[in-house]
Amino acid sequence: MKHASRLSAAAALLWAALMLALTAACGRRTPAAAAGTDTVAFAEASLLHVERGRGYTLAEVADPWHAGRTLRRYVLVPRDSAVPPHLPEGTLLRTPLRRVASLSGVHAALLFDLGRGDALAAVADVDYTLHPLVRKAVAEGHTADAGSSMKPDAERLAAARPDAILVSPFENAGYGALEQMGVPLVECADYMETSALGRAEWMRFYGLLLGCPERADSLYAAVAGRYRALARRAEGAKPKPTLLVDRKEGAVWFVPGGESTMGRLFADAGARYVFADMPGSGSLQLSFETVFARGHDADVWLLKYGAAADPTYASLAADYGPYRRFRPWQQRRIYGCNTLRVPFYEETPFHPDRLLADLICIFHPERMPGHRLRYYQPLK
Repeated sequence: MKHASRLSAAAALLWAALMLALTAACGRRTPAAAAGTDTVAFAEASLLHVERGRGYTLAEVADPWHAGRTLRRYVLVPRDSAVPPHLPEGTLLRTPLRRVASLSGVHAALLFDLGRGDALAAVADVDYTLHPLVRKAVAEGHTADAGSSMKPDAERLAAARPDAILVSPFENAGYGALEQMGVPLVECADYMETSALGRAEWMRFYGLLLGCPERADSLYAAVAGRYRALARRAEGAKPKPTLLVDRKEGAVWFVPGGESTMGRLFADAGARYVFADMPGSGSLQLSFETVFARGHDADVWLLKYGAAADPTYASLAADYGPYRRFRPWQQRRIYGCNTLRVPFYEETPFHPDRLLADLICIFHPERMPGHRLRYYQPLK
């Protein structure tokens, strides 16, 4: 009897452990998976997870700064349908969005690419916007000027009556008065992707928000096709030039991390980026000494700047004498991009194929016969 009791107790413990394991396993399922939804496949974007359920679409944005965490969850429900009961947790967005405020020219320009420029209710940093249709919409009063993206005008935004505000998230940063407006904030973490096509594929998510998924899918397929064809053209090109980028700003030198979209672009264009081994998908802040140690002997130097007058070799040296010690300065191998004159920031995030063509032409001109540089030009 005692032996039978011990067996019975052991069996009970085993059963309890089994049930606990099953419960834990069920608990690990996402609400979307538990509801039997269909996953929307993203080929390159690593920070997006989208699933379609009955009467809604669930979109999760991963936290780029904390692995395994979710930055934001959005529940998209068609505007002409009733809100289904028992929706998963997340910010409710009735789609298509009719009026959108964008705090970046990048996403404002994308709205016109997607054929939804009519939805642009407000945009920030108008003075720095080069996109002709965005500027025209503001000039004609169809789109409100929301002021600075760093401190947007909440009153103007409220008067524009947006259904959602597109914002760029930063680690541990809040949104101040914007969070008190009662308008959903769509956190556009696309810039934290680790590949150019990964960032560009976010246009498919924005297409879902704006009610034009087919157009977004088609545009992305065309961009990705051109990008991959160009990357294949650069494959095997030798020698691979070493690359230095940007310049000192105050006490630090900001450069893209090795895991950033730009870092991947440099590699796909057939260059050896001198900071390729430094992790991070955002921007790195380096000392001049660190940059000089790695980049003083580079083959090519790319500069981005926003200025009324383009810098020259003489003005660079006058601005900071040690620039003379860099080999690209000595051998006249510096290329500049004036972002006040060419739409680098507005075009390249969702059209990285255009930038890739420029980079291949600079690094391996024999692979791009007849190409005319769109963004970068040789310094004088």
